[in-house]
Amino acid sequence: MIPPLNETVYGAKRSAIREYSALARSTPGCVALTLGEPEFDTPAPVRAAAIESLNSHETHYIPNNGAPALLEALSAYEKRQNGLDYAPGEIIVTAGATEALFVALFGILNPGDEVLIPVPAFVLYEEIVRLCRGVPVRFDTAPDGFQLDPERFAAAITPRTKAIVLNSPNNPTGCVYTRESLDAIAGILADKPVFVVCDEVYRRLCYLPDCPAFSSHRELRDRLLVVDSFSKPWAMTGWRMGWLMADAAVKERLELLHQYMVVSTPAPFQRAAAAALDCDCAPMRELYRKRRDRVLERLAAMGLDCPRPEGAFYAFPSIQKFGLDSGTFCARMIREAGLAATPGFCFGGEGHIRLSYCCADKVLEEGLNRLEKFIDRL
Repeated sequence: MIPPLNETVYGAKRSAIREYSALARSTPGCVALTLGEPEFDTPAPVRAAAIESLNSHETHYIPNNGAPALLEALSAYEKRQNGLDYAPGEIIVTAGATEALFVALFGILNPGDEVLIPVPAFVLYEEIVRLCRGVPVRFDTAPDGFQLDPERFAAAITPRTKAIVLNSPNNPTGCVYTRESLDAIAGILADKPVFVVCDEVYRRLCYLPDCPAFSSHRELRDRLLVVDSFSKPWAMTGWRMGWLMADAAVKERLELLHQYMVVSTPAPFQRAAAAALDCDCAPMRELYRKRRDRVLERLAAMGLDCPRPEGAFYAFPSIQKFGLDSGTFCARMIREAGLAATPGFCFGGEGHIRLSYCCADKVLEEGLNRLEKFIDRL
């Protein structure tokens, strides 16, 4: 007889993104536009740095929060790139952004605390909140064109709100929250004991000349938890390297969780991550921009409404006019057209599908051709 597990485990769900990707893999010839994984190899200087580290026998324990040289490089990078004033001692190198989010939310939530999540949003936010015994509260941005309406946002905050998760550029819509809305929300939060988790993993993949970020509100520094990752901008998804930044008093508590979760990230990857910070993401970003334009052009020709992505590498077209829920639409598309996309319900955005355009151009073009043929038959 198996004794009962932690009760939160029974409520945990498998990622629907992975399930639809698995269905695509099991369907011969299926084109998958599901996962947000760049098709590029990790840049050569990053791979070379890891090899050099291994050849230098750097295979032993390192400090829990990361190698000092990497922490210093991250501190300098954030100051130079984003104007953020985090000292090396206020940074934790994590096993990807996922661990950073888990550490941040586990560290601030007590049972019953509410976390406000603007949706559509990446599915793991809600699941992590539940595993941490918090209560995810969805805030629907669809009525405002996937932007944040400050008045509606203020009305959604309750005495039990402990944190807010802001992801911009957004996954799955690609939308970037406006500076005006972020400034207004900062004003709303000025006198409230609420943490803000800033998920900025797509910030370097923003197509705008200036990418507004909530982390720039330094007057709220003691309540900001800034999450970032090497995965997307430097095509390092398999390396599982990210970082978390927080005010010293908060970070000193959060680092205790990190040390018991993973001890530290792999020693040979410290040099590699530092090398990545010197690699220019612009060429990849410009390629994504061109693909974005091509996707929008094709979707418009198909008669599909789609918010204009200003960052990341996803399109989130509406399928509402076909009268199918997004799960049924995507399942049929795999079976009937050999094309896999991610249903909008995964993100709290029913009536939409997510198409990833971080794949090779020929794969993307074939996927769009199959989408057009599929909807023509509906």
